[in-house]
Amino acid sequence: MAGTKRLAVAFFYDEDGIVDDYMPALVKGFEPFVEKTIFVSNGPLHRDGEAKIKKCVDEIIIRENDGFDVWAYKTAIESIGYEEISKYDELILYNHTNYGPLYPLSELFTEMDSRECDFWGITDHAEMSRNPFTHSGVLPYHINSHFIAVRRPMLQSSSFKHYWANMPEIANYTDSVVKHESRFTSYFEKLGFKSSVYLSCRDIGGDYPLMLRPDEMMLKRCPILKRRMFFGDTNYLEVNASDTTRALDILKSTSDFDLGLIWKNAARTSKLRTLNVNATLMSILADKASAPARAEQYGNIAVCAHMYYTDMLPEILSYTSNIPVPYDFIATTDTENKKNELIERLTGYPGIKSIIVRVVEENRGRDMSALFISCRDLFLDDRYDYVCRVHTKKTPQVEAARGEFFKRHLLNNLLGSKGYVTNLLNMLVDSPWIGIAIPPIIHISFYTIGHAWYNNKSKVEEVVKTLNIHANLDDTTPVASYGTMFWFRPSALRKIFKQNWKWTDFNKEPNHADGGMAHALERVMAYVAQDSGYITQHVSSARSAAQAYVMLEHKVDLLTSALPTNSIQSQRNMIVSMLNGGGKHTVDSVNLHPGVLRSIAILWQSMLLSFRWRVLRIRPKS
Repeated sequence: MAGTKRLAVAFFYDEDGIVDDYMPALVKGFEPFVEKTIFVSNGPLHRDGEAKIKKCVDEIIIRENDGFDVWAYKTAIESIGYEEISKYDELILYNHTNYGPLYPLSELFTEMDSRECDFWGITDHAEMSRNPFTHSGVLPYHINSHFIAVRRPMLQSSSFKHYWANMPEIANYTDSVVKHESRFTSYFEKLGFKSSVYLSCRDIGGDYPLMLRPDEMMLKRCPILKRRMFFGDTNYLEVNASDTTRALDILKSTSDFDLGLIWKNAARTSKLRTLNVNATLMSILADKASAPARAEQYGNIAVCAHMYYTDMLPEILSYTSNIPVPYDFIATTDTENKKNELIERLTGYPGIKSIIVRVVEENRGRDMSALFISCRDLFLDDRYDYVCRVHTKKTPQVEAARGEFFKRHLLNNLLGSKGYVTNLLNMLVDSPWIGIAIPPIIHISFYTIGHAWYNNKSKVEEVVKTLNIHANLDDTTPVASYGTMFWFRPSALRKIFKQNWKWTDFNKEPNHADGGMAHALERVMAYVAQDSGYITQHVSSARSAAQAYVMLEHKVDLLTSALPTNSIQSQRNMIVSMLNGGGKHTVDSVNLHPGVLRSIAILWQSMLLSFRWRVLRIRPKS
């Protein structure tokens, strides 16, 4: 429909009123196709965000955060007035829950202008025989409410006005789905209005393709990508095989959309562990460079090494020599004699541009205090673009083979070969949203997964408060550089470097224990980067990834083979229920067969007997 006159209502909500750049980009994408845009926010906007939005909309309505998107649309429609709305050929209602436009919206509007319908959407949801929101009845087929366009015949109908005038109270997300989103399509179709969908589940397959088949949607050049895939329930996405990773790969190769808009918003609004898994924030890098080193784009590079054990200098240099361009070598150590030794041995070493060696006032806090106190000034003045943090790790508190394995795990995954480091640096250049690159969590011979907070979470919470970090800490395993070796952009960790740490903030030697500042800083760095708008990327060599994967597969097999066949979440729920003495989870909910029942009964009985025996042992004598 050439010359179609459109009015758009854009709904927005952010808990902190922050308008990340993806939202103005989405609104601007619609500008060529709409005559006027009304922006409705459920809650006040941050000053900077409001300034961004004012540049690309005609009117801003700020309202209380009630009624979700449904009552925001209702507010805007009634504010504009039905008589005024009826002058437009189409009313478009869309919201902040998607990134886009990923592909030119001319493709969308050209196609939909050719279809005869009264209202239409970009995507839809299939009928479900059991409504997952009410747990009874049927969830009807419906157009997803994140984008609905309504044409003039329906806009001018009394039915359209009646629908909004009699909108029931929307108290929660379920209400918004049941009372509006899943109702809108069938309500108007029953009244004789015809709908259409740009990319329908009936053609693509699956109940909810935008969320559960995002890769196929990208192949179909869907102009939007669901934000919830980045922060949503990982177990739901896993059970449904939602392939966000493939969707992003397709997007990279078929669209010129700025992925930085996604990562800036996703980093701020997601739990790091959830984002890490949902978006597969891990790169397996080859030992052979896939492209030449781009020295002119790397800027200034430094190695920052805490050299407590100077006998390890040759080993450290064997790794740092894999950096494909000249770099500065910054070292900290604990005595003047070691400082002089390091300067002598580093002078003239190939690849090193300049040498900086500093003696720490104390070794309490070890490599963490050396980095954030002794080297503080070096990373606050923007002289370096990328820094590789290493130290002379010996881990004397564990058996020698375990300590050596841990050290190799860190160094090989950061500096494994010249080609590997070239690939890593090229990745950092191409992905300016990466603030830290860390090795995957060590789990072979270490009991980290699921327990890596140890006794440090309360201390991390203190540090978060001290640094004024807005972070949603992960529940079980924090995203962290365990072993404190990593690549970083100084700007990503600026809040830590700006803090005036004191040596007394760290444990005295030799009490380098959990619950202290050093271990807290180890676990807080990724969240500081997140607060600064960066993501944390895991990096691994192919060999290390293969070794870690097969061992992890073995561990999962050991656990799940002792449980009935079901999703990992259901298996976990069953175990938690047992340990908590029953709870809501019943035998029927996990389909236990008699053999498993007997095994669980025996296990439960033995646990109770063991507990009673321990109670008797510690009971004081009368």
